[in-house]
Amino acid sequence: MDTVNNLLLGFSVSLQPMNLLYSFVGVLLGTVVGVLPGLGSAATIALLLPVTYAMPPTSAIIMLAGIWYGSMYGGSTTSILLRVPGEAASVMTCIDGFEMAKRGRAGVALGISAFGSFIAGTFGLVGLIYLAPPLAEFALDFGPPEYFALTVVGLTLVSFLGGRSVPRALTMAALGLLLGTVGLDPVRSAARFTYGSLNLQSGIELVPMVMGLFGLAHVFQMIEEKLAVEEIARAPTNLLSLLPNRQDWRDSIGSILRGSLIGFLVGILPGAGATVSSYVAYAVERRRSKHPGKFGHGAIEGVAAPESANNAATSSGFIPLLTLGIPANVVMALILGAFMLHGITPGPMLLTQKPEMFWGIITSMFVGNLMLLVLNLPLIGLFVKVTRLPSSFMIALIVLASLVGAYGVNNNPFDILMMLLFGVFGYLAEKFGYSLAPLVLAFVLGPLMEISVRQSLIISQGSFGIFVTRPISTVLLGIAALLLVSPLARRLLQFLPAYKAR
Repeated sequence: MDTVNNLLLGFSVSLQPMNLLYSFVGVLLGTVVGVLPGLGSAATIALLLPVTYAMPPTSAIIMLAGIWYGSMYGGSTTSILLRVPGEAASVMTCIDGFEMAKRGRAGVALGISAFGSFIAGTFGLVGLIYLAPPLAEFALDFGPPEYFALTVVGLTLVSFLGGRSVPRALTMAALGLLLGTVGLDPVRSAARFTYGSLNLQSGIELVPMVMGLFGLAHVFQMIEEKLAVEEIARAPTNLLSLLPNRQDWRDSIGSILRGSLIGFLVGILPGAGATVSSYVAYAVERRRSKHPGKFGHGAIEGVAAPESANNAATSSGFIPLLTLGIPANVVMALILGAFMLHGITPGPMLLTQKPEMFWGIITSMFVGNLMLLVLNLPLIGLFVKVTRLPSSFMIALIVLASLVGAYGVNNNPFDILMMLLFGVFGYLAEKFGYSLAPLVLAFVLGPLMEISVRQSLIISQGSFGIFVTRPISTVLLGIAALLLVSPLARRLLQFLPAYKAR
């Protein structure tokens, strides 16, 4: 009964006309930010922080939260239509989403992305309402050894992202780990692999990398093959025929639910967030699929799972912030700054001292997700028309989006050069059958893995036993070992009957 009363209190706050307006402004800005590659929700929230000082505290947080989860919706649009990730968390959506668009199913991909995002966002809010305190305490038990073990689990998923060739996937993962070490040493601040370049001291930026690997690489492929987009994207124009049909829902509902659960759990952990959860969800779907070969060639599950995961992660990221006052990622740190601007400290006392604010923020996310669904579905027909443009216009559009995305991160021309280099590399890699997903996953996890293992060894004074004496770390390493052994065991079981028959 308390939960019902709390929700009624929350909706009485979030449904106030002024808060509805700020929620709409937030989700609309977030959608635009997600569609425009490189701008990023973090940069947008940072720019708007001074503006929120003149706003009521609850309204300010509602708007900033809307920008955060709205950007996850918008990020899938350019990923599916142009193969240019609008957000880092939408990288995995490029792989199958764009393949669906090439087959005239852009509307279905956009539709399942929107519905999956809404379902995942709602799932995340239900978890936020009922599981916030115990899950926040569990997240506090994660120290450097646990984060190292978690990254090991993530890297074992590399073999499931690389298609049929495990050696090639491992090669790309190794390269991703190497690229992740470029910059200043996280412990001693010594320059590594910078070759005297000041631009490389801060490391290789993720956005120029993915713009090159996915956006420019596809442009080079289009130029080589003279790919006529208008000939391969014959989609119907009726909105109802653009949306997922019954078979699409049968294929993707399990992926949406699993992606929502994975995103919710991973999103709680500091430093993981929406990007990592989307990789994990995609890898899990490919691992458990009876037809893993269809992934990378337009599998609807390859869109549903990562899009659900990144949206669920945006909701669960609020758990440690609202219950403990601990930001789980950069965006949560900025929202924490917005709280502090208004003299409010989020944490255990927020629920008791300002329950109307706590529950108002939570219920506003449900209202905002509903707004996003209503906002995005009517636009699907308009978005699909983008795929009908001649290839020359498409090339220009992809190049422009990539340039804006790469340059917009730091306003540094060097990032455009990096994007061009990664574009050439991505084109050659795909031409010779090397998957790009393992490289990006390893690049994201590598720095977290390195700093975690070094901090762990500092804590244990050089003893590696710390990784197997802590329960959570031991369990996670055991899961990693099972993931590595399971393919070998399955092959052995398949081989034994044939051997006995001889």
